[in-house]
Amino acid sequence: MTDPKAIQPSELDQLPDRDPEETAEWRASLDAVTEAAGPHRAAYLMRRTLERAEGAGLALPKLLETDYVNSIPTPAEPGVPGDEAMEQRITAWNRWNAAAMVTRGSKYGVGGHIATFASAAWLYETGFNHFFKGKEDDGSGDQLYIQGHASPGIYARAFLDGRLNESQLDNFRREAGGDGLPSYPHPRRLPWLWEFPTVSMGLGPLSAIYQARFNRYLANRGIKDTAGSHVWAFLGDGEMDEPESTAALALAAREELDNLTFVINCNLQRLDGPVRANFKIVQELEAQFRGAGWNVVKTLWGTAWDELFQLDTTGALVRRLRQVPDAQIQTYQTRDAAYIRQDFFGADPALVELAKLLSDDKILECFHLSRGGHEARKVYAAYRAAVEHKGAPTVILAQTVKGHTLGEGFASKNANHQMKKLTVDEFKNMRDLLELPIKDSDFTDGVVPYGHPGADSPEVRYLQERRAALGGPAPARRVHPVAPLPAPAEKAFASFDKGSGSQNVATTMAFVRLVKDLVRDKETGKRWVPIVPDEARTFGMESLFPSLGIYSPKGQTYEPVDRDQLMYYKEAKNGQILNEGITEAGSMADFIAASTSYATHGEAMIPFYIFYSMFGWQRTADQMWQLGDQLGRGFLVGATAGRTTLTGEGLQHADGHSPVIAATNPAALSYDPAFAYEVAAIVKDGLRRMYGEAAPGEDQNVFYYLTVYNEPMPQPAKPSVDGVDEGIVKGLYRFNTAESAGITPPANAPRIQLLGSGTAIHWALKAQQLLAEEWGVAADVWSATSWGELRRDALDADEALLRGEERVPFVRQALQGAEGPVLAVSDYMRQVPDQIAQWVEQDWSSLGADGFGLSDTREAARRHFGVDAESIVVAALAQLAKRGEVKATAVKEAREKYGL
Repeated sequence: MTDPKAIQPSELDQLPDRDPEETAEWRASLDAVTEAAGPHRAAYLMRRTLERAEGAGLALPKLLETDYVNSIPTPAEPGVPGDEAMEQRITAWNRWNAAAMVTRGSKYGVGGHIATFASAAWLYETGFNHFFKGKEDDGSGDQLYIQGHASPGIYARAFLDGRLNESQLDNFRREAGGDGLPSYPHPRRLPWLWEFPTVSMGLGPLSAIYQARFNRYLANRGIKDTAGSHVWAFLGDGEMDEPESTAALALAAREELDNLTFVINCNLQRLDGPVRANFKIVQELEAQFRGAGWNVVKTLWGTAWDELFQLDTTGALVRRLRQVPDAQIQTYQTRDAAYIRQDFFGADPALVELAKLLSDDKILECFHLSRGGHEARKVYAAYRAAVEHKGAPTVILAQTVKGHTLGEGFASKNANHQMKKLTVDEFKNMRDLLELPIKDSDFTDGVVPYGHPGADSPEVRYLQERRAALGGPAPARRVHPVAPLPAPAEKAFASFDKGSGSQNVATTMAFVRLVKDLVRDKETGKRWVPIVPDEARTFGMESLFPSLGIYSPKGQTYEPVDRDQLMYYKEAKNGQILNEGITEAGSMADFIAASTSYATHGEAMIPFYIFYSMFGWQRTADQMWQLGDQLGRGFLVGATAGRTTLTGEGLQHADGHSPVIAATNPAALSYDPAFAYEVAAIVKDGLRRMYGEAAPGEDQNVFYYLTVYNEPMPQPAKPSVDGVDEGIVKGLYRFNTAESAGITPPANAPRIQLLGSGTAIHWALKAQQLLAEEWGVAADVWSATSWGELRRDALDADEALLRGEERVPFVRQALQGAEGPVLAVSDYMRQVPDQIAQWVEQDWSSLGADGFGLSDTREAARRHFGVDAESIVVAALAQLAKRGEVKATAVKEAREKYGL
């Protein structure tokens, strides 16, 4: 047997070695360096060689980690083109006012965060002065995703700029009075300033990637030239633990989104303590991003470290920095020079000698103050490298100190995220450190004053001149006047009014067919953005592939396997469909970017995102709140809906509650249409309200949620009676009566009102027949298209009553005079129809699919949950028996007859 030690490495290589002698010489050279200069020197040379190879474009595996030093050498740093001293003063004012705002608000117990902005002040100020483009040129500018906990610093800068006043700062986190400021970036609360909500951690980075991607989508489709827009996402190192934060890194690299920059504030702290106490978060993030294909720029150390690195002739300093875990770096921030000499420098004889050349003040300057994220020169160099890099997105890992300039009580302390105020003495120390002209007498009754150099001061003029040169204020949200989109031709909607005759059509297919007609509209067709998470064939959308194309910035570089088929898989650079693969979170991020394009870019787009209903609100409801906050518009379509309608898929696929979750979102209009003509009427009204001429008092900043089903059924014609269209939109109308259904009930027959939504109306219609034919009961059937909108209208009526205004809820108006009790049924838990129970004057009861879903046939599942037609009959008889309108024995007879 061959001795493994005798096998040469080249023999284990998959590729043949064309010159073994040369290979041996390279290996011998490495061995010689290792023996003569040590393993550290050999490793250094190998890293430099790999970096050189990577820079030359050689096909080698990427080097995932570099040394724990700045990516840009000091001699290569470009000079900051502005007035650094002036920017220093502006930053000082912003630091002061941010801390003052939160401290003054603490007396009301409303909280706030001081330490985050203190660490990130230069990361923002450098961008505002030199990089972030405003919206006054092409209306788009740059898109800024501001770290939520840093919002006090953004407010402070807006105050210096004259966009906010002292009263507004004093109402930070106190919005009820009407002149307050929201705690975090909330566009719905402050729509002229904030553009993107970010404080639900992880959603900011995910949305930023898809926003940058959507910018390219708009350009490639010829909607708008977005070449001048750059997306900047400011994130925390602790935030990167959220799975959404890194979920789409590969997408950004794969599509070469060099219009995107992540700026990660690596202050090494999360809410309770170190981000990676025993490890190094910067190195971990570098490896993660480089492995995903991103350009990585590290700005870790300030200029005070330059001298130390020059003195490090053995590489011992760099090695030690790589060894020390983050929690120990934080400890150095709070300890004296003697401790640092012993613990840091004392670990290596070469460092002991190096430390002899350093004064205590120099050591403290380096370890307490000097971080790359705190110096304009270092940050500017990183930003310049990011915007000039082509072919890949860039992440900047900027090391900072959390609580920087706030004093020894704050800097790097584990608890500083929860520390909401400074004492007067701490403010005075901060004032002296920042060299601000604030007198002791300005602290009236112990209240810290706001500081402002004056509207015509050099600082304010400089700030405003820089913003003017970059295209106006930032951050800013602008909704440019845009003419309402023309309504599509009526033919597209009216074609559903006549029904499908004997043809079975599922409401999912009805919706897809409607969209196929709408995207052909000459005026608005190009503005539709179909979004699907790799389930297009499930929803019958494959017919759209060849006509609309699937968006890909690369186009189609291969011949599809089904090219000879009519509905082949077609990708195109100007493709209209966003087929995102198996990612509901990514698809929702797509939807948010498209749904807010009317504000971000002044281009109204009409997104519809179709998905398994179970994997919408249950899985991505947080993003749907983000969507509402960001004032998005469009259509969410929960397909294969219902707890009993999706056969065989089992518990996690059986949606019995999405309308309940949707009802909690004030911006969501939730509908459960039963018939194709209802789907058409709802979409038509949604287009009018969101994109056309909204009625007075209507909020356009809403989105629609439609549940549609994969159960093919004959689609009836729209009833030709008054009020149907109004009832569809408002949530309820009478589909038929016993008489109009062709049933002739006996004289004085007991009567009941059956309310059904979605596919459940078919069970109600069958129950209507059974009740008449077998039990002598007349039933009227109502289509409840939206339990949620009925409830919302009723709540508005209750609120009006408190103001002394009499208004009858629509549900009560619609059911007025309807004889007998009401029995409601849906393919969802009973809580869905029960939303309106308190406003129904008739006796109320409901049926629903409560509990976990299960795998079986539709018939068996409906019998299991007690919502099938026979169960409805028994429940109806039970209600009528309580009222004495049928014999009590009828209920038992019906149960036995139907085997319940």
